[in-house]
Amino acid sequence: MTKRPKRGVPEGLWQRCPGCGQVIYRKEIDKRMGICPRCDYHFYVSAKNRIEQVLDEGTFTEWDAQLQPLDPLEFEDKKKYVDRLKAEQQRTGLSDAALTGSGMIRARRVAFGVTDSAFIMGSMGSVVGERLARLVERATTERLPLIIISGSGGGARMHEGILSLMQMAKVSAALARYDRAGGLFISVLTNPTMGGVAASFASLGDIVLAEPKALIGFAGPRTVKATIGIELPDGFQTSEFLLEHGYVDRIVSRDKLKSEIARTIDYCGK
Repeated sequence: MTKRPKRGVPEGLWQRCPGCGQVIYRKEIDKRMGICPRCDYHFYVSAKNRIEQVLDEGTFTEWDAQLQPLDPLEFEDKKKYVDRLKAEQQRTGLSDAALTGSGMIRARRVAFGVTDSAFIMGSMGSVVGERLARLVERATTERLPLIIISGSGGGARMHEGILSLMQMAKVSAALARYDRAGGLFISVLTNPTMGGVAASFASLGDIVLAEPKALIGFAGPRTVKATIGIELPDGFQTSEFLLEHGYVDRIVSRDKLKSEIARTIDYCGK
């Protein structure tokens, strides 16, 4: 009698939750928009999934997709920056760490942007900054509510030097003009929102929402602790800690975010 080979468990069928440590059936997590059914831990979701979760189906129109990253400094660390870009583009299916465009949220047209930590930690290079600045400028011209969901743990992208750092000021200046024109900017902070992103556009929303237990700040907690040499408070740089200290306006679970944004737009008369 021929022995049949043992069938292994297909890879990716189960996933261990970093929040509660339980092994969860992957389809259960996906069904709940990337939220653990046991402890409500919010898993990473891609920029494209964010669009599907927040905007009405089939309404997203991408803007400025033709903008492509370059290697002006011919930067090289463990690998050449140009090779790193190609590898990230193939792995993620994104041309850079931000997607921008317009869409509908419960039949309300908005200008919409999202950054994705999967692409070089969502760091803000020239293309990310330019796409976001153009998004804000077009929202100003077309008088649209502006929604940006930030998932950037990399801050400014070191591979582009000062060309990356200047994006912080460029996007912030565009937001100042948008504000003077009477626009409504809703900033949504997810895990992680750090560095130059947190220090610029992500913190400038008229309304700042955050997902539960998201890491939000400039330098990471280990860096802060090593620099100032003292013990940090429990939950330091989590969205709950920052809500308590007035940095964010409300913590919103991912499955309620779409309705919360729609209500906020209506409440503000936009």
